[in-house]
Amino acid sequence: MSFSVHGLAVSRGIAIGRAVIVASSRIDVAHYFVQTEQVDGEIERLRHARNEVAAEILKVQQSLHDLGPSDAHPELTALLDVHLMLLQDEQLTNGVKHWIVERHYNAEWALTTQLEVIARQFDEMEDPYLRERKADLEQVVERILRVMRGVTSPVGVGQPRPGQDSAVDVPLVLIAHDLSPADMLQFKQSVFAGFVTDVGGKTSHTAIVARSMDIPAVVGARSASQLIEQDDWVIIDGDAGVVVIDPSPILLAEYGFKQRQGEVERERLSRLKNTPAVTLDGQKIELLANIEQPEDAVGALKAGAVGVGLFRSEFLFMGRNGKLPDEEEQYQAYKRAVEGMQGLPVTIRTVDVGADKPLDRVAQRAGEDHLNPALGLRAIRWSLADPAMFLAQLRAILRAAAHGPVHLLIPMLAHASEIRQTLALVHRAREQLEAAGVRQGVVKLGAMIEVPAAALTIPLFLKHFDFLSIGTNDLIQYTLAIDRADEAVSHLYDPVHPAVLHLLANTIAQCHEQGKGVSVCGEMAGDVAMTRLLLGLGLRSFSMHPSQILAVKQQILRCDTTRLQTWAQTVLAAEDPAALMTD
Repeated sequence: MSFSVHGLAVSRGIAIGRAVIVASSRIDVAHYFVQTEQVDGEIERLRHARNEVAAEILKVQQSLHDLGPSDAHPELTALLDVHLMLLQDEQLTNGVKHWIVERHYNAEWALTTQLEVIARQFDEMEDPYLRERKADLEQVVERILRVMRGVTSPVGVGQPRPGQDSAVDVPLVLIAHDLSPADMLQFKQSVFAGFVTDVGGKTSHTAIVARSMDIPAVVGARSASQLIEQDDWVIIDGDAGVVVIDPSPILLAEYGFKQRQGEVERERLSRLKNTPAVTLDGQKIELLANIEQPEDAVGALKAGAVGVGLFRSEFLFMGRNGKLPDEEEQYQAYKRAVEGMQGLPVTIRTVDVGADKPLDRVAQRAGEDHLNPALGLRAIRWSLADPAMFLAQLRAILRAAAHGPVHLLIPMLAHASEIRQTLALVHRAREQLEAAGVRQGVVKLGAMIEVPAAALTIPLFLKHFDFLSIGTNDLIQYTLAIDRADEAVSHLYDPVHPAVLHLLANTIAQCHEQGKGVSVCGEMAGDVAMTRLLLGLGLRSFSMHPSQILAVKQQILRCDTTRLQTWAQTVLAAEDPAALMTD
């Protein structure tokens, strides 16, 4: 029977496909597809890990036997017998092989997928004893996973997808409790037509990367991963934030029509690619792209971006099990991005980790489980706490600037002392390259305005930096005390709250007075509902996901900024600005 789940719409469009359930985030595993020739190797990895776990259990059993009947624990002996039995269970082993062979899942993913399938069966059992055996199965699977974690994965992030393989010819949609940004990058070249998560907000980084993938997505869908089962037919309505499970033929036909309409609209917008972004009154508007990987430069150019306004360098640091990229690896990545933009400017933000973008080595620092990571050691605070790492990144960026125009952007600055320390380290990085005789380029220095303290002390920043970039996602979060990744308070996340608008307008105005460049690189820049207001407030540089550029450009081409200025001031003075946004 058809039913629906509601969440938050974060990436527009319609996706229809079979559900792929990712195991609960409690079990930390890699998820990726393997090529046909790698299937046998994955099955062998699984067999090897299972045999190792069996050998461990047999070794423990033997040690218990050696203790003698008086010291052995019969309950433990019985438990080990159950674990051995589960290891050899055909439903587990054959099910895992099915996901590897038929869906090309890597062994860890296949294992946790089959765990979810069997766990549901345990939950439906009436016998309490049998229901409790689910915990034993989870323990067995976790033991296998621990063994497998020491094996180098044959496929990494960004490898070619096997979607061209006839073995994966059914549309697939991803259903998960949550996805880390690193997970999202792994899926970026995958076969998924859309995704749904139980948790998350409209501006969580999972949602942001989803928009960069330009696929329909719904987050904050609560119990979707529990209600939806493997291989269920699912419709994701990214426009309405609705997920339809087991749709009727009539619903399938209706959403299929909407899907085709969306494709026609995208085709129509694509014709604007080479049209200059100029308002009706002749104001030239700069439309830049936000990217996560060097390869994203291709999509930025394809969408008509005139540069990269935000290269999120932290995605080079994620999912590496604590091994951070060295200077040379970063330099090569930045160089590829710069060369990929073919002479257009690239703004590289130094690593911004913490909050909803943890690195493996800083995700769980001892004794900090109770703290709010959004207010902790993140972004520039983390970089200044690790000068060696920061200098390596700065040197890599300066070296990349020798291959094309590069702007260096510093995130989350709030204190004069942080500005002084940052500028001193940039100067030291330059000196180090000069001393080593390494070629470097000249970069423009910019600061992110994403903390209210920074927005209220703009003259300090304009004194030291060439340009400012307003990160509206964090600025809204910190101004309104809203965790932007928490769906429970997502309704309070308000980009047109008077306090937010005043900070935004003040920053833009002061930059114009001092002749300094200013852009918005947060999600507000790519929201067509905000385009008119931002133009009216004087913004002339927008940076967004490539997938949003053409829609924003279409809105710009219809605007007259001279008329919008008066209206924007009315909105700015209103107690309820949202009520005027449709005027």
